[in-house]
Amino acid sequence: MQNPQLDLAWNFIEKTDRNIFLTGKAGTGKTTFLHRVKTESLKRLIVVAPTGVAAINAKGVTIHSFFQMPFGPILPDGSTRDKNAFQRKFNKQKIDIIRSLDLLIIDEISMVRSDLLDGIDQVLRKYKNRNKVFGGCQVLMIGDLQQLSPVVKPQEWNMLSSFYKTPFFFSSQSFLNANPINIELKHIYRQDNQEFIEILNEIRHDKLSPKSEELLNKRFQPDFSPSIDEGYITLTTHNYRADTINNKELAKIKGKSESYRASVTGKFSEHSYPTEEKLKLKIGSQVMFIKNDSDPAKRYFNGKIGKIVDLDSKRVTVRCTGDEEDIITNVETWENVNYTINKETKKITENLIGSFTQIPLRLAWAITIHKSQGLTFEKAIIDAEASFAHGQTYVALSRCKTLEGMILKTKITSSSIINDHRVASFNKNMEENEPDISILGESEKTYFLNLVDELFNYQSFMYPVNRVIDVYYKNKSSIEGNVLEPITKIKEKGIENILGVSLSFKKQLAILSSTVSNPEEDEKIKERITKGIAYFLAHTIENIRKPIDELTFSTDNKSIKKDFETYLGQIEEVLKMKLFCLNGLKDEFSILKYLEVRAKAILQKTPISSSTKKVKKEYTQSSEHQELFEMLRELRKVLADQDDLEVYQIFTQKSLFEMCATFPITQKELKAVNGMGKVRVEKYGEEIIEVIKEYCAQNEINPNDFQPELLEVKKNKTGKKPVGSSKKESLELFKSGKTIEEISKERGLVSGTIFTHLSSFVPTGELTAEDIIGEEKVKEISESIKETKFENIADLMRKTNNKYTFNELRLIMSIILTKED
Repeated sequence: MQNPQLDLAWNFIEKTDRNIFLTGKAGTGKTTFLHRVKTESLKRLIVVAPTGVAAINAKGVTIHSFFQMPFGPILPDGSTRDKNAFQRKFNKQKIDIIRSLDLLIIDEISMVRSDLLDGIDQVLRKYKNRNKVFGGCQVLMIGDLQQLSPVVKPQEWNMLSSFYKTPFFFSSQSFLNANPINIELKHIYRQDNQEFIEILNEIRHDKLSPKSEELLNKRFQPDFSPSIDEGYITLTTHNYRADTINNKELAKIKGKSESYRASVTGKFSEHSYPTEEKLKLKIGSQVMFIKNDSDPAKRYFNGKIGKIVDLDSKRVTVRCTGDEEDIITNVETWENVNYTINKETKKITENLIGSFTQIPLRLAWAITIHKSQGLTFEKAIIDAEASFAHGQTYVALSRCKTLEGMILKTKITSSSIINDHRVASFNKNMEENEPDISILGESEKTYFLNLVDELFNYQSFMYPVNRVIDVYYKNKSSIEGNVLEPITKIKEKGIENILGVSLSFKKQLAILSSTVSNPEEDEKIKERITKGIAYFLAHTIENIRKPIDELTFSTDNKSIKKDFETYLGQIEEVLKMKLFCLNGLKDEFSILKYLEVRAKAILQKTPISSSTKKVKKEYTQSSEHQELFEMLRELRKVLADQDDLEVYQIFTQKSLFEMCATFPITQKELKAVNGMGKVRVEKYGEEIIEVIKEYCAQNEINPNDFQPELLEVKKNKTGKKPVGSSKKESLELFKSGKTIEEISKERGLVSGTIFTHLSSFVPTGELTAEDIIGEEKVKEISESIKETKFENIADLMRKTNNKYTFNELRLIMSIILTKED
């Protein structure tokens, strides 16, 4: 597509995040460009339009259906005229599409009211970024303000006029805040006569010169009556005038009519029908094709005029002036689509939800100016008996390919050209501030830096973290658990510290980028970003991921519980996205890869972490039984990793604390623990009970109803071996040269259980700690124990940065204590 403005527009779309208003005179290729973006852009996009017909033509969906907008006024606060009549309820599929959207294309923007564009902004902010216009989504607005304007009733404007200067989209708050670039397509493909083009330009700018007026009105022929073969179409202002002319001309034709009924499937609104559902035609009827030919021969196009020369029950033969052959016309299909996300590729895809199949013709002695938009006619009669609204004179005249092919029923004068001065003012300002290559280059750099800044920006954590702290301080007396220490660490070390680093990194990157033309390809910048990703990833794990895993709470107040779970859920959601993106980009950062990884991060289907789905509770006797608490928590983590589950799906935090309080050592007792049902006990009960029994035996604990003989677990109904023989089997396999992981896989037990089996043979001298974990690790742990002050093993784990497992630390601790004794 060799066109400077089109190339510039394409580059702004693909290489920047600038919002764009793409305009141009009639016939400059706006629709063709839209379809190019739709099929070739690498960004995740959807297309919407203000009317059903416009949406079908653009192969998109209507604004009202996708964004679930009311048809009445939408006030800036999101309210409507009838507060009870409209409530948006988006399904998860729609929310996922919006959240992962890179580019929104709005076709026929001239018909979009200011409040409707602000309504779109409200939805995008809600589901994307509340602090950015259009939620941070790039918006491409396509249309010509000199053509059809938005429909606004007087009573509606009474409500909206206190908020907006004009009904046009450019008066919306979102457009004013969007810092859009305006690109006007100037090359006209429809007309090639410079004299006619100049007349259209003067009308477009409301400056019809006496010379042009004289030349134009040479086409004034009030009594003109075309012969049946000349192929003229009348453009008029109202539907009833067009229908009257068509029906009158059809009635003049003698002979039998043939009716063709459309086939409508699925969802396809009557308001969007491209032609009559029951199309009545006669031989001799003047008709217009209303769709481009889907056949490779491309025999006809949308707007081509012809005469019917033959009819049968399934097809229509049309003869067009200048064509060598008649066109045998069969049915065509118009499709109604919606958008979904492909489960496998995660891409936004179009889905056919309805269709309209009909002969692609309509009677064409007359058509409304509104319906003629986008069409081109060789011969047209302009019927101006009714006064024109804004832009209609220009639309009507610009449908004509040549001045010679136009007939005026009424003279065109300066007074009959109604152009809105507010549109003229906006267009003048737009023309004076068109972007160029230098602005494109700056915007490309800014886009790249914006995406890097987004990756390294942690501001989105601040709101939910502050809310958790606020809820805690306001309700301290009603909350138990370990809340303040981890959430304070997240705020101070995890977020506030990194915000400063992020700002410094942003400034450094801006300085480095200022001297290069393409920062994305600069090796020094790429290396700097890769190192930054490694740093931010490590920081996020250490100062956000680990503290959030340590946070526990419990409250009997349902309202407080709901607030905690809501804000912790928000932290988890932001955290998962951040970690997913950082991990996905640690080897290489590019704009395209970031867009792909970001979309996948948004569409992750993994459940929200246990920290948000259940009540967390700090066990009141943790100082006495913290070791059992950590043993069970370590077992839970191992089991979760083994089965690729979240830890809460093994057993909940509440169940964990209850086990530490009641010491269940039979399956019956374990089933009585809150949250431990039959399935969980059957699947994980053996390992859980084994850990509890070992702890009880080592600490000489006698829980209620505890029977000493139960420590020697005999073979049960499931055929499991006694604990003693189970441990010896692990020992024999280990001595045969198998690793803990290999034994775990062979025996169907978790590796933590195998480690516990082997550790039990260290006091007997059958194994050494070095045999199990290696000489070097034994030395490291021993030195850490000597050099570190700690209260218990869990405390030691934290102070050694979780470098060693709980079982490893416990093993060396038991050896040291034995030696001291």
